[in-house]
Amino acid sequence: MESLVEDIVIVGAGIAGLTTSLALHRLGVRSLVLELSDTLRVTGFALTTWTNAWKALDAIGVGGILRQQHVQLKENVTTSLITGQQTSSLSLKGTGKHGDCEVRCVRRQLMLEALANELPSGTIRYLSKVVAIEESGFSKIVHLADGTTIKTKVLIGCDGINSVVAKGLGFKEASFTGRYVIRGYTKLTSNHGLTPKFMHYFGKGFRSGVIPCDDKTVYWFLTWTPTSQDKELAKNPAKMKQLVLSKLEKMPSDIKSLIEKTEPKDILTSPLRYRRQWELMLGNISKGNVCVVGDAFHPMAPDLGQGGCCALEDGIVLARCLAGAFSQTPARHIKEMDEEGKVKEQYKKIEAGLRKYAKERRWRNIDISVTSYVLGSVLQGDLELVAHFRDNVLADFLAELLLKKSDFDCGKLNTSS
Repeated sequence: MESLVEDIVIVGAGIAGLTTSLALHRLGVRSLVLELSDTLRVTGFALTTWTNAWKALDAIGVGGILRQQHVQLKENVTTSLITGQQTSSLSLKGTGKHGDCEVRCVRRQLMLEALANELPSGTIRYLSKVVAIEESGFSKIVHLADGTTIKTKVLIGCDGINSVVAKGLGFKEASFTGRYVIRGYTKLTSNHGLTPKFMHYFGKGFRSGVIPCDDKTVYWFLTWTPTSQDKELAKNPAKMKQLVLSKLEKMPSDIKSLIEKTEPKDILTSPLRYRRQWELMLGNISKGNVCVVGDAFHPMAPDLGQGGCCALEDGIVLARCLAGAFSQTPARHIKEMDEEGKVKEQYKKIEAGLRKYAKERRWRNIDISVTSYVLGSVLQGDLELVAHFRDNVLADFLAELLLKKSDFDCGKLNTSS
């Protein structure tokens, strides 16, 4: 049975966990990342990476790598499959308050690899399932399924929607929105011929999108409110593919053919969950030397395309707020303390840093999460009046909302005292 001692333990090697670890590394602070799987896990295939996400990726030095691998989207085009008419067209090349707009559809695997490759060897510990967390003075002791114990000064939960760390902070299980999402990924051997734009499609009770990642790769999705029969078939990718094609029968044939070419293994169906606004408002994002990041903190509906983007923001802000507690040049009065006094003083700095992070991120994530939930209800409306209002009155407003919420800069990666 192994016993380890670490300054910072991060649970989960997804976007949130790897971003936080890399941001800390850039500031000279080591962390250990615990990953349940035996390799980097890729769920969801791709994510729309908006301007705010590129600010964060640039702050940790991986933006350039990912730009080379993905095409920049120039336009967001919305089409009603009820009327067959285009309802809005929005340029994605404008300039906002925080600089030029930049949108790409990034493959999750490539993002995770870009982040992981910048970390020191040994930072990620695979096959590390957390089974218990206990207090030990000013530290936490993390117990793993293989019997290993890890004593840490800081515990950061980046362990997703079913977070063990979030549960320990008092958060309840994420709530079901009533909707499901089917995601797919098509890799062709030749150029797909699509123009670089985000193609949105709305129908009666569903919303869909098709987005090129690069010249040969296309990501697509469909959200809808499933029947009980749909839920029973959700684990059958082939059946889900047929469901998507039946709903998108009026989609242009060249676009629909890309979905038809998707292999069943590249289709994933899952329920959409979110954290209720009052839980985000009143819950413990941090407590003592523990905090949560990304989906462990704010699982949200995907209708703004901001879940992964906000996780990137979280990681930058958290590293900035926390790194000061691990300064290599402590103040003179701390140098003169005995060992117990130094430990206590550092705990206070850690606690203050995590509180600052929670304060900075709470309202930003409430805004995005609530807007996403409301937006999803409107975009996926199946009542005729709601659909008419969406397609004829709100089309331009809803498209512009995507840009407005992404016009945000989490800041550079300098330490925050």
